[in-house]
Amino acid sequence: MTTLPALGPALPEIILALGAIAMVLYGAIQGERSTRTLEIAALALFALALVLVLRGEGKVVTFNGAFIADGFGRFMKVLTLIGAAAAIVLSADFLRRDGAMRFEFPILVVLATIGMMMMISANDLIGLYVGLELQSLALYVVAAFDRDNPRSTEAGLKYFVLGALSSGMLLYGSSMVYGFTGTVSYAGIAEAVKGGHPGIGLIIGLVFVAAGVAFKISAVPFHMWTPDVYEGAPTPVAAFFASAPKMAAMAMTVRIFVGAFPGALHDWQQIIVFMAIASMALGAFAAIGQTNIKRLLAYSSIANMGYALVGLAAGTPAGVQGVMTYMAIYLATTLAAFACVLMMNRNGKPVEDIGELAGLSRTNGWMAFAMSMMMFSLAGIPPLAGFWAKWYVFLAAIEAKLYVLAVVGVITSVVGAYYYLRIVKVIYFDDAKPAFDKGDAGVGGVLLISALFVLVLSFLPAPLFDSAAAAAKSLF
Repeated sequence: MTTLPALGPALPEIILALGAIAMVLYGAIQGERSTRTLEIAALALFALALVLVLRGEGKVVTFNGAFIADGFGRFMKVLTLIGAAAAIVLSADFLRRDGAMRFEFPILVVLATIGMMMMISANDLIGLYVGLELQSLALYVVAAFDRDNPRSTEAGLKYFVLGALSSGMLLYGSSMVYGFTGTVSYAGIAEAVKGGHPGIGLIIGLVFVAAGVAFKISAVPFHMWTPDVYEGAPTPVAAFFASAPKMAAMAMTVRIFVGAFPGALHDWQQIIVFMAIASMALGAFAAIGQTNIKRLLAYSSIANMGYALVGLAAGTPAGVQGVMTYMAIYLATTLAAFACVLMMNRNGKPVEDIGELAGLSRTNGWMAFAMSMMMFSLAGIPPLAGFWAKWYVFLAAIEAKLYVLAVVGVITSVVGAYYYLRIVKVIYFDDAKPAFDKGDAGVGGVLLISALFVLVLSFLPAPLFDSAAAAAKSLF
């Protein structure tokens, strides 16, 4: 007799899925008139899912071991839901003003978020792939959502082609891991790898899996889509790409390596160290010559994923704790930075050149202060939150005796500070350009909340660090 699996641990995902089906039906019946209602419905679903996630306790495995709900998953799901909700708020007025808003947009964001939450809770390779593809298929469409804009269409096509390639590599690696261990379960793989050097076939499979996940977090050498997609996609979509999917992809990466391959630490550690160093270096040096603010933030995103990988490379609870702290602070700073970019409108037209920020301190002091604070935070200048983010991952690397990795991280942080501080210099010291148009209320709200979060964490990082420490222990 077949028994139904326990549905309670997956209730947030189930609620989102049922809500998405209802949204599709309502949108199909009402047409474009339903857009505003569906945006509110999406935000309500995210709020409900957030409450359900926060109410979860302990560590529960269901769906025959394919789905796990634990402290680590809850922490990362909270970040993912916040990023997805912010994307809805940031996009509403922008896409409507651009003539690109369709009722499908909030539905696609909800569907992508379901996929992300499945990725975070996946406890075997099949569950991981199902979640990954659900997220990816929605994101391919979202990237090309402004159909009348050739840049947006190009961004969607590039993301689709390279995303399909990475999915194929991940699937091939997963099949090799299954072939050499005889199981797709993370616990089963960990048992098969435990207490001995994994064979060459398993290591090759591990390399392919690492290549697949590297694309999703835009780590070098699978970063090439990031600058083009960020620049070409509508700005709120770029903000979405830089926030929620990054949280889910990093959580997926941590769970795969720490959960499924703890016995092969020294084998996958080399891969992660290489990706971390290459991402930090490319992100630091390639951004120096950028004049487009969205491309600069894309290279900044690549570098930031490199810094987060420094914590993962340690392979310790302190390292995972550092990754989680880093991702939370990165989420807030990135959302605030993109909110500032969305407020760069002059005469009803968005402007993206860094030079357009010249003299912003004299035309919009609040926006100038917020943007400058985000740049200082991303540069890792104390006492701002970005400093604590880097401090915790570098400390974990040093404790794990990865001294070269920590030194490279510090050096690339110094290099990266140049292009962040250049923006501050343009804002405060260059001759003033005409003032920007008045920003949308939703964008201003996201900027205010994110900036306050960064400001509070700068002086009170302990609560976030303690909650990350408690959540990280559930993985070990």
